[in-house]
Amino acid sequence: MHLQKVYTALLTADLAAAEDWYTKLLGRRPDNRPMDTLVQWELFDQGGLALSTDDEIAGRGVMFLYVADVAAERRRLEGLGIVLGDDIAGDYSTLAQVRDPDGNLLTLATPPSRPFPPA
Repeated sequence: MHLQKVYTALLTADLAAAEDWYTKLLGRRPDNRPMDTLVQWELFDQGGLALSTDDEIAGRGVMFLYVADVAAERRRLEGLGIVLGDDIAGDYSTLAQVRDPDGNLLTLATPPSRPFPPA
């Protein structure tokens, strides 16, 4: 797998309070707000932090892996006995998801087709 970016996603009950705390911790406001329940910091070229109030985005643990070609990764993983769900046409990327044995949600996504809205 040729990874292009990884986000750590953390669940919060109060997004505004968490955004404020992490803004202080990181010394700057978030970079992106892809949806009302999610803010993201671009920490470096290959990784970032996401905070969300949506337990489908964050909870036990969630990881987003940007890959160049979801279809190619689907074929490779199927060969290893890991079956991704159907493609999901997102607003910015094509996504495919799978839960690990502990129930953590892993999402493979193509790189965004356009920039996320600023926070």
